Amino acid sequence: MRKSGTGDSAVSARERLVRSTQELLWERGYVGTSPKAILERAGVGQGSMYHHFDGKAELALAAVERSAEELWASADACLSGPGTAYDRIAAYLLRERQVLRGCPIGRLTQDRDVVGSAELRRPLDALFDRLRARITEVVAEGVRTGELAAGTEPSAIAATVAATVQGGYVLARAADDPAPFDASVQGLLSLLAAQVTTDPAASPTGAAGHWPVR
Repeated sequence: MRKSGTGDSAVSARERLVRSTQELLWERGYVGTSPKAILERAGVGQGSMYHHFDGKAELALAAVERSAEELWASADACLSGPGTAYDRIAAYLLRERQVLRGCPIGRLTQDRDVVGSAELRRPLDALFDRLRARITEVVAEGVRTGELAAGTEPSAIAATVAATVQGGYVLARAADDPAPFDASVQGLLSLLAAQVTTDPAASPTGAAGHWPVR
């Protein structure tokens, strides 16, 4: 059970603990993130850690939930931004990422200790479900307005976008070069552009055109 702290110093210590755990989970995974490493990274004492959290598992859950919330906020800002469906999906695919570090959430899905825990896995599954659902909505909107061809399948596009991003991270890390990630994204944008009609206000059955890949 979490304990509540009081005062600015208590809030600051809790924040440093969560942030440090986020970073360490990204870098080392669950097993490699020891309480000692967390305390050293956060610059707080053991008493502070156990004042706010019952132990490593509870702190790790708070960190995973925070990482998921931050990734969602960043993705939704792109997908809910201005422009057409293509524009918004392109903004999400092309947003700035630390490609060679990998996705902070995607990397956790490869951690057996994380996926083996129903509690730690829950925010990961929820994030990917939420992300695919939002992309599906954006694509469906594009089909409804006639921007995207009538045969475009929103859920399939959403699944492809998610797979391209996560697969691109893996390929880039394997090559120690962001180029495979960039190539994957550009390839997907080319395929999506082929579904864009020449006039977003025109009927979906009209002549197909494409927009330049950005």
